[in-house]
Amino acid sequence: MGVRTSKIWRDGQFVNWEDATIHVLSHVVHYGSSVFEGIRCYETPEGGAIFRLREHVRRLLDSARIYRIPLRHSAETLAQACIDTVQANELQECYLRPVVVRTGQRMGVAPDDSADAVETFILAWTWGQYLGDEALQRGVDVCVSSWRRAAPDTYPTMAKAGGHYLNSQLTLLEAKQHGYTEGIMLDSFGFVSEGSGENLFVVREGVIYTTPISGAILNGVTRDSIIRIARDMGHDVREQSIPREMLYVADEVFFTGTAAEVTPIRSVDRIPVAEGRPGPVTRAVQQRYLDIARGRAADPYGWLTLVPEPAAALR
Repeated sequence: MGVRTSKIWRDGQFVNWEDATIHVLSHVVHYGSSVFEGIRCYETPEGGAIFRLREHVRRLLDSARIYRIPLRHSAETLAQACIDTVQANELQECYLRPVVVRTGQRMGVAPDDSADAVETFILAWTWGQYLGDEALQRGVDVCVSSWRRAAPDTYPTMAKAGGHYLNSQLTLLEAKQHGYTEGIMLDSFGFVSEGSGENLFVVREGVIYTTPISGAILNGVTRDSIIRIARDMGHDVREQSIPREMLYVADEVFFTGTAAEVTPIRSVDRIPVAEGRPGPVTRAVQQRYLDIARGRAADPYGWLTLVPEPAAALR
């Protein structure tokens, strides 16, 4: 991770970084019962601004609902807590991680379904480019993983849950073992799904394709942003199944995600994507996305939530 900060929000109050702990017998430790979000706050000319805060909080609540995790906090409380966490750590730009975990001291797969056995934390730290310092500019080399996304009747991929990322870890470890930056997973039917922590787009003859949410993907907030931006720029964006071989004949391929932002892919399985460098469509949507997120362009979508200067009490 990047540079750690000092304060973590824990169910309505701030605690020191080193005090935000849970017991080893917590349900989440043994059974992966957590849901979480990744949110970016960007430094803009008007100060820190959190990107699509409302949508991230809504997805956090959706994830908790899918997994029957009782939340004690409303969407409004959690959104304000994210703002307060940025303020308390005196940050202008950071990565935010709200996480809801089943704690308590309980063994057995069946969780304690009371709200008292659930804790919510919000962390903030500074984090640069997720896939490497030059990833946004030069692109990354990836492979198609031998690990697949789960079938639609196994676990619910619309939830952003901690346990789901064991599958992602295997994919990323395999990719790095073979000298790649990231891996692309196929779904249970053999169609392109997504990366270990990113959604994926393919460009062919001016048309932008992306896997639908039925393709075992997380319904990404950045993915939605890029679809809207690209369509407003006049591009034809189609959500449909993508065969593996389309990766090898694409004109452009790129990842999207809160951490990865818009990262070009320059090769797949050591086969260059077109000329092996970021293409014009990728560059255009990447630029537009970052210009809005960083306040360099108007925000016609209302995606930015400005963080007020920290109050004296929080300094």
